[in-house]
Amino acid sequence: MTTAAIIGAGDLGGAIAHALATREAVGGIVLIDAAGSAAAGKALDIQQMGAISGFATQLRGSSDITDAIGASVCLVADRFGAPSVEWAGEDGYAMLEQLERAIRDVPLILAGAGQGDLLLRAVRDAHVPRLRVMGSCAEAFASAIRAMVALEARCAPAEVLLSVLGTPPDGFVVPWSEATVGGYLVERVLAPVQLARIQKRVANLWPPAPYTLGLAAAIVAESVVHAARRSVHVLAVLDGELGVRGCVSAVPAFVATTGIVGTRAPSLSTRERVLLETALGA
Repeated sequence: MTTAAIIGAGDLGGAIAHALATREAVGGIVLIDAAGSAAAGKALDIQQMGAISGFATQLRGSSDITDAIGASVCLVADRFGAPSVEWAGEDGYAMLEQLERAIRDVPLILAGAGQGDLLLRAVRDAHVPRLRVMGSCAEAFASAIRAMVALEARCAPAEVLLSVLGTPPDGFVVPWSEATVGGYLVERVLAPVQLARIQKRVANLWPPAPYTLGLAAAIVAESVVHAARRSVHVLAVLDGELGVRGCVSAVPAFVATTGIVGTRAPSLSTRERVLLETALGA
């Protein structure tokens, strides 16, 4: 049975567990938090939804990080509390070192919007293979932009294809020159004033809220576990992709049970290339 371990039973951790369970992306979920009773209670609450929603995913809570051993994928979320706080900084790194000793070769997904530095430290300092660790917030951001384009184009978000590169909120680039709506270039579907309106509003979509981040993390985790033949947007530590090394950027990637197995570099106009190089400090 495939299982997912979620580190943190805060708002984001609960949203991930809920999304994974209702999608039946995995057979079992363990929600791990120092507040073990809160993790167990949240897991039980979601489990009881199964009788109504019709899913059979098994959930349980724990306070022991070693319960992540044997998981098919591990997701790092936020600690239970009021308010809940994403794992980050020195506390996050200390937890990550302990977690890495437990999970070994399991793909690691950082689900928070503010975990880019933790992602870089995981690779640089904790020596986690860079293709085994990724951030899923990029998928949430890309989905929000697709939804905004769909509103302007009066179509379903599924008809919108676009990429996000760089590091939100200040250093991201959307390659509008290759974005499409229903198979047509977005510049042929939307008027210049509409496209300008979208570009002006995009920065306000960051940071995504917990349920958006949770669903994005679930989609990436599901793609990892089932080696889905679709690209997802992830934060990754680059090693030559996009022409830079040793920095974190959002990229469209293909994932499998080992982690990232390939990335796709969108075609960029000259202006977009300059913007991206500036954003990444290349």
